[in-house]
Amino acid sequence: MVSASVIMFVLAGLFFNLNLFSGISDVSATLDPKVRLFLSSALSLLLPVMSYLFSEAKNAAVGASFSSSATSGRAAAELSMGAGLILAWMLLVELLRKKVDEIRMRGFSGSIQRAGRVVWLGSLVFFNIRSTGRKALFAILWILCATRVVQRIAYTEIGKNSYAHGKNARLINSYMAKKLEEDEERRQAAAAPRGARHDDDVEQAAHQVNNGRDLLESCSYIVMGEEKMVRQPTADGYELDLTTLGGGDSGGVITVGKVWELNENDDTFASPSEVQRLKRLCLSFALFKLLRRKFERLPAVTDKEAEDCRSLIFRGLLHHSRNAGGNSAAAEEVFQVMNDEVVFLSEYYHSVVPVVLASPFFLFVNYFLVLAVVAALCVMTVILCGNGDAVYAFTSIGDDNYTFRAGIGKIAICLVLKAKNSPEAFFSIVDLSITLLLFVIYFYEEIWEFFVFLLSNWFMVSLVCSYMAKPHWRDSPWIRYAFHRIIWLRSMLNHGSLSFRQFSVLHHRWPLGLPFFSTLSLVLRTELVPKNLKHSIIERLLDLDHGHCTGGSTAYHTPLSNGKAALQSNIFLFDKLSWACRSDSVSEVFLTWHIATSILEVQSGQQRGDEAAAQRTAVRLSKYCAYLVAFHPELLPDNPEKTERVVDDMKAELGGIFCCWEYYLLSQSARAKKIMDAATSTGSDQVNGVVRNGGKLGSLLDGFRVADAWKVLADVWTELIVFVAPSSDEERVKGHQDVLVQGGEFITVLWALTTHIGVSHGANKLPVKTLEDLMGESMRNAPHIAPEISIM
Repeated sequence: MVSASVIMFVLAGLFFNLNLFSGISDVSATLDPKVRLFLSSALSLLLPVMSYLFSEAKNAAVGASFSSSATSGRAAAELSMGAGLILAWMLLVELLRKKVDEIRMRGFSGSIQRAGRVVWLGSLVFFNIRSTGRKALFAILWILCATRVVQRIAYTEIGKNSYAHGKNARLINSYMAKKLEEDEERRQAAAAPRGARHDDDVEQAAHQVNNGRDLLESCSYIVMGEEKMVRQPTADGYELDLTTLGGGDSGGVITVGKVWELNENDDTFASPSEVQRLKRLCLSFALFKLLRRKFERLPAVTDKEAEDCRSLIFRGLLHHSRNAGGNSAAAEEVFQVMNDEVVFLSEYYHSVVPVVLASPFFLFVNYFLVLAVVAALCVMTVILCGNGDAVYAFTSIGDDNYTFRAGIGKIAICLVLKAKNSPEAFFSIVDLSITLLLFVIYFYEEIWEFFVFLLSNWFMVSLVCSYMAKPHWRDSPWIRYAFHRIIWLRSMLNHGSLSFRQFSVLHHRWPLGLPFFSTLSLVLRTELVPKNLKHSIIERLLDLDHGHCTGGSTAYHTPLSNGKAALQSNIFLFDKLSWACRSDSVSEVFLTWHIATSILEVQSGQQRGDEAAAQRTAVRLSKYCAYLVAFHPELLPDNPEKTERVVDDMKAELGGIFCCWEYYLLSQSARAKKIMDAATSTGSDQVNGVVRNGGKLGSLLDGFRVADAWKVLADVWTELIVFVAPSSDEERVKGHQDVLVQGGEFITVLWALTTHIGVSHGANKLPVKTLEDLMGESMRNAPHIAPEISIM
């Protein structure tokens, strides 16, 4: 009993902290991966350990009963109080296990394992407990456990066979192919009567920047209701009925365009800004459905779809947001849409709450109707335990359970008074506290799951679509009041700011000889993504989009590069610094510029004004990219083995520059100075590693004006992060899918954006002027211009 008490005390404390503190600060439907890792490992060992302790407690009581001549046969057959307490703990922990188990839309492996555990617990309950009252009480706990298993199996079965969930990716693929084909036919039919026109006129008409709201209101991307379009499956998808598009009284398909017609002055909503937030949330949901096809290994995004999506995001959402709040707010909103999309992906694949199935109907069935059914089952079970005598069965619950008969309060007072002189009383207090704590955690978890579901983005999207599709909802005062209350509660929540983890080669204290384990990354510090960085990334992507729009024949547009493009505006910069971007390994370029950035951070100190914004962008991006190299090489364009080799070589180089004690005891400024000294002490013909190259680059940057140096670094890092984000190969896609369990990465948000707008590393081959051409023209057209960067 002491062993069981210690185990359960620790586990109950963990669940209490997890539910209380994380619950107050976060309403996410996913669980922190480091918590999941620990609790999954602990719970996988709990059942066999507790079953062994249950058997020992049961056998000890039986042995004691045989040794006493006064013990009757019936008492010897009854389960001891200690064994009963362990069994109650096992049932309560099984009820809490849902906090750790993910809800998957395919596969029953987890549910089958859980069903096996519940069957085993049922055998312990019904074959070991004899008295009616105790058996009824334990049977109620067991029914709750069995209900959870049935619910999980039902979630999986419904999701797997639903066109709105498990089969949705292929359905959306068929819809987009059909819709783009119809749009192309409509465009050709509209252009045919006008006759042939000059190519420039066609290009100008096709790429004219329209009113952003018009593009959004005409967007046909599906938000909800697509299952109503399916007529029958075909060889390569589904035959669809597109006449249901647009919603209305028929309850048809709700598109982004239909949602964007929502009245911003409707008093159902908290404010016009909240209406805009809901509209962008529905857009994120529609884009999430498009991106899911990548993870389902369906055909890649076509050029027509990418062009259409690029127009929607840049000429629709971005243009509309700029008119409303300026450039900075527009970039912020675009990234919020992308971040919400990645959150949808993360919750779809790794949710512990059934938010994926969220709808008003599912809310009623899962949280109200199921409770009524379970209550009826519990009543029936209690009566069956009393052999059909309902009065005897219910009265025996109090008679056969001493805790109910005497009262928890009286028992607690008695034990406290005796605990000073009685070890048995002290441990009884511990056991009672553990049991009460587990019950409190269970009820708290049930209530919190309900609110997580109610306030989730999934349920909000479903409510908005139901509100648009069912006009009678708008006339019902009860529905309008409930809608208003839910939106008001959501407005008080933090919708999640985009952040990324930070790792520095010069600052960390991890032993150089050991690898960077992925679990270590979960404890690294995180920083918010700077607003000016979001704006810079959008501007860089708009530059690529400008190349597409102009056909690439005359635009001074630079393709994606591993940093060189950021140096092209000044020939002095290109000559002095471009050598740091010559490696074909992006990991080497990352670490070289990261070490140089870290050196400049130490040398220049904290900046103010405009320089502070550039410094913040460069430093945070530098540390994030170093984090990617060290912990997530699968998200970078390099071969992961090459990245691991680069990291190992960097560690060996650091070990050669520093003595062991120096590396761990020297200050950051002393580290930076020693790296720069090592870089200058090597000969020009000697091949340097990333550490010495970074030291050399840091020395060069330290010779520039501080403001100019930070501007260069901010531009280079922006170019680098945009360069590594696009990827369509299978290995990178799988890498992004794997990190969704952690809520996604900043680079995953960028990858989602570049995937939608059709940017890939193939963009480097756009028919635009190359970097060398641009530099040559710069020399010919302005040979007299002095460098913009001055030397101190």
